[in-house]
Amino acid sequence: MAAVDARGRVADQAVLSALGWTPGTRLAIHETHGLLIIRTDPHGVFSITKQGHLRIPAPVRHCCGLWPGDRVLLAGEPSHGVLTVHPPTALDDMIAEFHARRLDGDSA
Repeated sequence: MAAVDARGRVADQAVLSALGWTPGTRLAIHETHGLLIIRTDPHGVFSITKQGHLRIPAPVRHCCGLWPGDRVLLAGEPSHGVLTVHPPTALDDMIAEFHARRLDGDSA
């Protein structure tokens, strides 16, 4: 879990290091089903900042309902060079679905 700052930066050195992403690594970012999928892309328009942070651009943050101070779940897949960012709304949906299945729809 990591917080998103006012400029969209996420500072989690452990996950980025595990992925082998260093300052200047070019990235492609796209949203799917409320999640952000981030991959290395030599032609990507986004990159890891000079300070080694992932910066999520404002239009992408707004699309996913991410606001400064929100905490996101980062799930890195080093063997595929992919980072999945789970915004709070996606986490809420996953937890609600999990509990509904476990409780057979009984919310009590």
